[in-house]
Amino acid sequence: MTILKTTNVTKKFGKFTALNGVNLEVNKGEVFGFIGPNGAGKSTTIRVLLGILKATEGEAKIFGLDAWKDAVEIHKRIAYVPGDVNLWPNLTGGEVIDIFMKMRGSTDGNRREELIRKFNLDPSKKCRTYSKGNRQKVALVAAFASEADLYILDEPTSGLDPLMEKVFHDCVLEAKLAGKSVLLSSHILSEVEKLCDRVGIIRQGKIIESGTLNELRHLTRTNLLVETKQPLTALNELKGVHEIEDNDGVVSFQVDSGDLDAIIKYVSQFGVVRLESSPPKLEDLFMRHYEGDRSHPGAGGVS
Repeated sequence: MTILKTTNVTKKFGKFTALNGVNLEVNKGEVFGFIGPNGAGKSTTIRVLLGILKATEGEAKIFGLDAWKDAVEIHKRIAYVPGDVNLWPNLTGGEVIDIFMKMRGSTDGNRREELIRKFNLDPSKKCRTYSKGNRQKVALVAAFASEADLYILDEPTSGLDPLMEKVFHDCVLEAKLAGKSVLLSSHILSEVEKLCDRVGIIRQGKIIESGTLNELRHLTRTNLLVETKQPLTALNELKGVHEIEDNDGVVSFQVDSGDLDAIIKYVSQFGVVRLESSPPKLEDLFMRHYEGDRSHPGAGGVS
């Protein structure tokens, strides 16, 4: 069942095209990773989904409702956490959490207290005294204490320490187990790998790859480290071999997934003493899309 869907969403600011035909789909009970560098269009897409920006072209729907026209109705069923949370300075963290929970019609005090404890938050302090990390905690507690059907999280772990990141990961997986859906925008690739069922990579306002992690890993390279009895020669002449480094007879290189079988057969002729392989990572795919292109808006522009 599709919870969120964008169809050819384009957003222009004057002559600048921030989004160019973005297609996304998030299903019920799924954690979808939305990745790309700062400036690629992640936050602009999310603002369109939240009804803050109106798409220049295309259609964005959540729960089958129009993200712009039906924003008020949609917001009753979603929880949103931005990457930089601004709170009312004279209210305490606990008061802010209560306001957000009441806005969403949630009254689960036990869940609220459990999350405050897990995130190690002092709810009695005024928001003006909070660090960036503590402001993020307030927003995360308010979001996960609510009865939302869809969580839209835009760089939500910004400012959190590793221990609190782990608590956040647990909350996302709990939401998934409860049949909730999560759109997680992030440039932290390890976070996406741990949590997400499918991912979409955005570059210069366009979705350039999307699919399950296993599907995308077919497009990445496996890292091999090989030591042989006889010197390994002519490796650079083989199809699908990249980034060769020879360190006193121990050779490390990358292999395109489709050529792995042929490369292993070739290497075995030299008498393998040691062979180590590490699985392809999402980061490898991500970097391959950006290497050689220094003109993408990651250095600035609309995110």
